[in-house]
Amino acid sequence: MTFETIKSVLGANVLAGTDLLQSEVSHVYASDLMSDVLAFGKSDSILLTGLASQQSIISAHMAEFKGVVLIRGKRMKDEAKTFADTHGMVLLSTAMDMFEACLALGAQLNGSVTAPRPAPDRATHETIILNSRFNIEGSDFASAGLVSTEVKSVLKKIGIDSSIVRRVAISMYEGEMNVIMHAKRADVDLVLTPQYIELLIDDEGKGIPDVNLAMQEGFTTSTEEQREMGFGSGMGLPNMNRNADELTVTSEVDRGTVVRMRFHI
Repeated sequence: MTFETIKSVLGANVLAGTDLLQSEVSHVYASDLMSDVLAFGKSDSILLTGLASQQSIISAHMAEFKGVVLIRGKRMKDEAKTFADTHGMVLLSTAMDMFEACLALGAQLNGSVTAPRPAPDRATHETIILNSRFNIEGSDFASAGLVSTEVKSVLKKIGIDSSIVRRVAISMYEGEMNVIMHAKRADVDLVLTPQYIELLIDDEGKGIPDVNLAMQEGFTTSTEEQREMGFGSGMGLPNMNRNADELTVTSEVDRGTVVRMRFHI
């Protein structure tokens, strides 16, 4: 199903990506919880959401979605439109609510389902060695997702397999949001070897009293304000664990947390 078809079915307005309306999507995913999008969404999808913030478009980008549809006539700020244009994503807005939009698209998909395109062959770059450092400032929600976007862009430019890049991006994004919500700051080291990609997130913050408890899906210490942004549902560390081939978390209360993730190549 093309974006042009989605636009027609939903009676939607185009906010970004006018030149991409003939592109096809394979799946439709509806949610206002961005951690669920990262955990359960599929590549080549379009996201239906009522979360009209930059985080929904960044989350969709991390999960390799092709676009976002805002429901109930919502509009995003210019920063989100710029992000969508920069990263080749379609941004639509429909007056329908979530239920109506899902029913309309479901009926369309049942009539004409587009098979997912095969993933491209993995590009191997056995001689490439990379070591880059990034910084994240706590409570800086305006910049949330920018480090993850940079990490994703670097790996894609190198030619790392898209399925691996997706898992790295989702894990990095969850780690970045954890820092912004719970720590003062963090250093992020991205290391690429012929065998693996490693992310090391070393933060200065309040630490995690019980790491095993924090690894359980649904456990959260986030504030109501943070949850209203679509995060803090207790899926951060579980999502990292789901996507990384290796995950270690060490933490000291009132000092900080170190998260090390490896992704085999």
